[in-house]
Amino acid sequence: MSGVDGFLPAWAWVLLEDYVERTLERGGNPAPTGHDTLLQLGRLWPDLACTILVQEPWMGTIRFKRLARLRGDAMRPFLDDPEGFLRERFGGGKFKINLHHGMHFVSTKNFKPPGPPRWAELPEVAEE
Repeated sequence: MSGVDGFLPAWAWVLLEDYVERTLERGGNPAPTGHDTLLQLGRLWPDLACTILVQEPWMGTIRFKRLARLRGDAMRPFLDDPEGFLRERFGGGKFKINLHHGMHFVSTKNFKPPGPPRWAELPEVAEE
């Protein structure tokens, strides 16, 4: 499936597809149709979240500073234009995006938009 019929951009679907299909298989549907998959994504959607982190120098090494946690529909602006979203809100840098479903890690992707590191002055978001 590419982009799940406009529900998600294709790049994001690649990160979620295996997880969605595994949840269907665990639920007793080892050969889901496209419709089954779209319905399952809709069921999972409210509990899906992305955490935006940025790599920063720290005590002679690096660490990841947590900048934002977006859930469900709050992820849409990021998913529609990830580099633009990051650049506009946080500036440039080496960003790591972790996707989660509830407490389950789903996938990760890195982005490196150019620009000044406006994120450096922002406070770290507390872990949930």
